Amino acid sequence: MTGSAPLRRVLVAGGGITAWCAAAALKRRAPFLEVTLLAVAPSPDALADRIACTLPSLLGFHGDLGIGAEDGIVRTGAGYRLGTLFSGWATGLPDYVHAYGGYGRAFGATAFHLHWLRALRDGQSDAFDRYSPAAMLARAGRFMPATPETPFANHEYGLTLDMRRHATMLRAFALHVGVREMCGDIARVDVDSRGIVERVSCTDGTALTADLYIDATGPEARLRGAIDAARDAWSAWLPCDRVLLAESVMPVEPTVLTTVTAHTAGWRWTSGVQSGLTYAASHLSDAKAERILRNASGATPEAPIRVRPGTRRTPWRGNCVAIGDAATEVEPLEWCNLHLALSAIDRLVAMLPGAAPTPVETADYNRQALAEAERVRDFLAAHYRTAKRDDPLWRAVAASDPPTSLAHTLAQFAERGRLPFYEEETFARDSWAAVLLGQGFLPRRIDPLVAAVPAAAAQAAMARHHAEIAAAVPRAPTHAAFRAAQTRQICT
Repeated sequence: MTGSAPLRRVLVAGGGITAWCAAAALKRRAPFLEVTLLAVAPSPDALADRIACTLPSLLGFHGDLGIGAEDGIVRTGAGYRLGTLFSGWATGLPDYVHAYGGYGRAFGATAFHLHWLRALRDGQSDAFDRYSPAAMLARAGRFMPATPETPFANHEYGLTLDMRRHATMLRAFALHVGVREMCGDIARVDVDSRGIVERVSCTDGTALTADLYIDATGPEARLRGAIDAARDAWSAWLPCDRVLLAESVMPVEPTVLTTVTAHTAGWRWTSGVQSGLTYAASHLSDAKAERILRNASGATPEAPIRVRPGTRRTPWRGNCVAIGDAATEVEPLEWCNLHLALSAIDRLVAMLPGAAPTPVETADYNRQALAEAERVRDFLAAHYRTAKRDDPLWRAVAASDPPTSLAHTLAQFAERGRLPFYEEETFARDSWAAVLLGQGFLPRRIDPLVAAVPAAAAQAAMARHHAEIAAAVPRAPTHAAFRAAQTRQICT
């Protein structure tokens, strides 16, 4: 896009969920645009298009587009998920849950986890996740959405997707709102001396031009990569560079808790419809990894997915924006891959230029995108940094110097349990506390501000909250019962 002509034509390149989300959002929220999606074959290494577990942000994205639960959840066969159960990440400590929602109930002016730490010191607390309504629901295999006037008033939830059905739904929605689809493959991308994409030539001889190009082609970044290949590498902190996936049928009683189990060379998970193994190829061969996943899941794994942990510092350059795996690659720990893509789409719509992008627009987009990607990196790296395992891979990561921003967070928490604020955080302070405390990363001293609430009063309030959760959980339906009732309601 050059000169001062208004933005009218957008070309989205990609064939997976990320591309269809981008095309649908741009056309739905900016209907004056001519949005064309070049449906190239989906990249086999694009984790944002292949991981079934999602964060709660997907539901918000659906809502902004006008996709309701009927189409986005029930008719696509999705299940609900309340969080992740971590097993084996801290030898000698029990499993813990990172749930989507608050932990504890506010009393006094200090964060709940600081009062919990004082109670732990005094031998008066249960496990931290026992004070999370969502975690207790999940451990019991039950589900209900946030419901006022109950202990379950403030939690969030993600989904476990049937990837094929979800992609089909998004494509149908995008076409319904006016996205134009073209099928083909990219033969050449012409870029001028300023780094501006001039045209995309297809293998059938078709030449496509646009004012703005969206690269959703996965790690290959087939548009954005034609401009430059500069990126930051994160393998020192995120050591896994392979992912194996195995598909299965949704069980009769679907889980609402994704189990993530650490092993010598990485970690594996099961979510009901999908199992996976994430590992470092330098510590585990592909053949042995395949045997491990087959034995654990009973299904035949697909070909290994290669991961290059890292990000582009400038995903938006000139008239081309990389989103999803074309911008940032991370292993699927904490299920951030699709979330980062959706966040990039929302950011792009919010900053959509009226004509030629100005340096101010592109610079601020890139600043925010980098800040978000780096804090996701920090959150994932914190799992490895604070894990308590004696395997060579885990020892090496724990001994490496962490990124400066993560070192700051861990130093503040290690001193008195403080969690500093960073812009563009994906995970709330309660999520950070759930992981750090679950892995036994405890502060050296108790924050003195907790003394504003007498210990006996704090312990009584904690006990009441715990008892309210325990009494309410059995009254919630099982996941299967909730989904069945929701289906009946839609069909009647």
